[in-house]
Amino acid sequence: MRIKLINPNTTQRMTDAMSHCARNVVASGTEVIAVSPTMGPPSIEGYYDEALATPGLLAEVAAGEREGCDGYVIACFGDPGLYAARELARGPVIGIAEAAMHVASVLAPGFSVVTTLERTCNMAWHLAERYGMKRFCRNVRATDVAVLELDRPGSAARQIILDECRRALDEDASDAIVLGCAGMAELCEEIGNALGAPVIDGVTAAVKWVEALVALRLATAKRGDYARPLSKQYDGVFASFSPTPTSPLNV
Repeated sequence: MRIKLINPNTTQRMTDAMSHCARNVVASGTEVIAVSPTMGPPSIEGYYDEALATPGLLAEVAAGEREGCDGYVIACFGDPGLYAARELARGPVIGIAEAAMHVASVLAPGFSVVTTLERTCNMAWHLAERYGMKRFCRNVRATDVAVLELDRPGSAARQIILDECRRALDEDASDAIVLGCAGMAELCEEIGNALGAPVIDGVTAAVKWVEALVALRLATAKRGDYARPLSKQYDGVFASFSPTPTSPLNV
């Protein structure tokens, strides 16, 4: 089984950390291929970043289809380009926010999301509503730690995030924590041990979900909303993204 884990930002150190976390949880016969696009923002902290990260993400999905990948994880908590990726992919595509919220809803009656910047809180609420998770989500809390700060040696980010998680359990009447950024993946076990409560990292949750779906021989529906993109010629810098009947993208 080959699962492609796509970090939609271009920060390779973050991709390497996610890859390590993912490889620690998959079965021995599962290969995790972790990549960053060659184009796009170094971090995703708003809708503009998401929009400009999506072409590079879709190019990686298209490459995965040519390489015979069995499924995909979109490793950004905004789940950018998720539905478009499902149009391209034969196998399952899971976003880490989608995975983390569903796992948390099984493990606890209520969870809090602890994320990075205040400006991304409403984005997380919108995702909770989209996935039918709003009734389980007690709060979305910002740490005001920038995504790239998670990657800086000597940063106080770990302690700030841990303190906010502890406040979430005490003040929100939550029983579990969802880490609201893929860059927090490597902090999950440490925070869970410190809190004594379930702490869910969407990267590992999504990888295991994809692995299970592939093992069940389930694939993405190819009729209705997730049918392959309609064949047409795109203009300008997006010409290479033009979908064709035989190859969804030529990039």
